[in-house]
Parts: sequence; C-alpha cells; structure tokens
Amino acid sequence: MYYTFFGSNRTQKEIESLKDRSSHEIEGESLISPEKIGQKSHSFHESQLGSSYGEWRIWGSKHLGSAVFMSIRIVVFSNKLNLLMPFGPLAVLIHILTDHNGWVFFLTLLGITPLAERLGYATEQLAFYTGDTVGGLLNATFGNATEIIISIYALKSGMIRVVQQSLLGSILSNMLLVLGCAFFCGGIVFNKKQQVFNKAIAVLNSGLLLMAVMGLLFPAVLHFTHTEVHFGRSELALSRFSSCIMLLAYGGYLFFQLKSQKNLYKPISEGEILHEEGSDDDEGPEISKWESVIWLSILTAWIAILSQYLVDAIEGASATWKMPVSFISVVLLPLVGNAAEHASAIMFAMKDKLDISLGVAIGSSTQISMFAIPFCVVVGWIMGRPMDLNFQLFETATLFITVLVVAFLLQEGTSNYFKGLMLILCYLIVAASFFVHVDPT
Repeated sequence: MYYTFFGSNRTQKEIESLKDRSSHEIEGESLISPEKIGQKSHSFHESQLGSSYGEWRIWGSKHLGSAVFMSIRIVVFSNKLNLLMPFGPLAVLIHILTDHNGWVFFLTLLGITPLAERLGYATEQLAFYTGDTVGGLLNATFGNATEIIISIYALKSGMIRVVQQSLLGSILSNMLLVLGCAFFCGGIVFNKKQQVFNKAIAVLNSGLLLMAVMGLLFPAVLHFTHTEVHFGRSELALSRFSSCIMLLAYGGYLFFQLKSQKNLYKPISEGEILHEEGSDDDEGPEISKWESVIWLSILTAWIAILSQYLVDAIEGASATWKMPVSFISVVLLPLVGNAAEHASAIMFAMKDKLDISLGVAIGSSTQISMFAIPFCVVVGWIMGRPMDLNFQLFETATLFITVLVVAFLLQEGTSNYFKGLMLILCYLIVAASFFVHVDPT
C-alpha cells in the first residue's frame, strides 16, 4: 500500500515537473524572435558560401596554373628549334662582360631566329579565330614590328643609312626570298597541280609597291640631277610630303581591304574536289585566342630587346668579319627579322593556303614600303633627324627592278615551284650585288 501510494505520488510529481519544464521550453522558444532565426540562417548561408568560394578559388588557381604550364609546354617545348633560345640571353651577357661585337651579333642572330619562328606560330594560331585576310595582316604587323623598333632605335643613334638599308632589305627579302620559298615549297608538295591565289589582291599590292617606288625614286632623281630649288632642303621637304601621302594611301588601303571590299579578299574556292583533298588540313587551334595574343606580345617585346643589341654590334661585326655594313643591313638583318614571315609563308603554302602566304610576303612588303618607311621619315622629322626617301641610286634601282619582276610573275594568279626557284635565284643576285657594293655615304 505504501509502495503503491509512494509510486503514484512520485509519478504525479514527475508529471508535474515535466509539464513545468515543457511550459518553460515553450516560453523560451517564444522569446526567440524571427530576426534571430533569420540571423542564424544567414550566418549558416554565409558559412556555406564562404566555404564554396574558398573551394572555387583553390580550384581556379590550380586550373590557371595547369593552363599556364600547358601553354608554355606547347609554345616553348614543342619545337626543336627552340634549343637556340638560350643564345639570346647569352648574347646579352657577352655584350655586358666583353667587347666582342662579332660574337654578340652572331649569337643574337641565333637567339632571334627561334623567337621569330614562334611568332609565326602564334600568329597562325590567332589566324584560326580571325580569318585569312586579318590573319595575314596580323602576321605582317607582328613580323615587321621588329624592323620598326630597330629603325627607331637606329634613328635615335643617328644611323640613318642603317634604317634605310634594313627597311629596303626587308622589302627585297619578303618579295624575293620569302615569296620564292613559299612558291617553291608549295609547288614541291602540290606538284601535280598549279596552286592558285586571288589575282585581284596581287594586282592591287603590285600597284601599291609601284607607288612606293615612285615615292623613293623622285627624291633620288632630284638629288642626283642637282635640280633642287634649295640644295638639301627641297629633297627633305619632298620626302616628308610624300611620306604623309603614302601614309594616307596605306590607311585608305586598309579601309578598302577590311571594310569596303571584303568580298574581293575572300580566298578562291577550289571546288568540291579540292575541298575534299584539303579536308585533312582542317586542324584546330592548339592554344586559345587570348593565349595567342599574350604570346605575340611577349615574343615581340623580347625580339625588340635583342634587336637593340643587334644594331649596336653591326659596325663591330663588319670590322671583325671584313664584311660591308650595307650587306649586313640589307641581307643579314632582314633574314632574321623576316624569319617569322619566312616560316609562316612556307607553312601556309605547304597547306595549300596560298592566299595567306601571299598576304604575308607581299602584304609585309607593302606594309614596310607604304607604312614603315614613311613612318620612320615622320618619326625622324619629330626627332630632328634628316631621314628622307633618298635611298641612293643603286638601292632605288634594285627595288624598282624587283617590283617589276614580282609583278610580272603574279599577274597570272598561279604559282609553281619554278616561279619560286626564279625568285630565290634573283635574291641571290641581289645579295651578291650588295656584297660588292660600297655605300657612297
């Protein structure tokens, strides 16, 4: 009885205590405001977002690092010619430690060669995203950036003849050697047929090159016939006026090519059969568009730095090797500076993309003659340097004959390996002529 009564009494007390405790919990829960509940949920979401942002940042850094490593591996370590890249820093080191200008010049030539080839590769990758015409213009632009920077540096040093001869050599090299090698290699690969290109582009570029010859010819004739109104000053004034006209003409050419007459510059359709034959060449880009732009900027900057050491070592190399400065300026310097165009034009010709090869070789010559040369005259005008368009009689005659030969070979709109061989042999004659030529100035 007592146990039962005690047990029932205990049970009642436990029930009452549970009721009291549950009522206190309900009151406590009612004291929690909705704002506090919102703060708790907000803090929970912040912790979740913070952890996801940290994970995303870690993943992004890992992905960026792997992308950079892959880009370096593709651009730098995928070509055996890049084994020559260390010669560039070695040339800079020798220039700082010693006075052996011959070795500095030679090592700089070796160091620039793979950089120029990689410049052509990066431009080819960018051409996948831009098209043939813009790709050819980009290749000509980045290929000629080295010559323009060399010219400005030489103008600051007062080396006007080096500027004139190096730019002239770039035109001759592109029109004879680069275009000749492209025609020759393309003709060897596709020896069963004639390669074709857009005849309208070739005719228009030939006309621009003849206009450039006119701009260079009149100051030289005025000088050597002694028919100036004011000796020395009239020749310089005519050169500056002609340079402004040539820059205006080149700007109109760019507008005509890229905006006004786009259809004129579309590559020639080869038909269904040739399209099927070229289906194996439908390759995709190996690097992205922005990677191509970044690599183009890096390579152009490094080539420009090495080009300064190249210019400084020209006279010392000429004395060491007993070689005329005119030969070094007209032949050796453009060979290195045009290595990008040389490699790119050959690669495109061997893929039966002759319109791009023509845009690279002839387009580069047009850009140098109608933009780079008058641009240097204007820059010299600003610097107070007497840079003019009088390239002397021998150099002007060489350019005139070269433009005529190339214009005759391009008028049919077809190419083969024999036309390429003729252009290469013409370049050898020009190189030999400058080897025995003494600059009168």
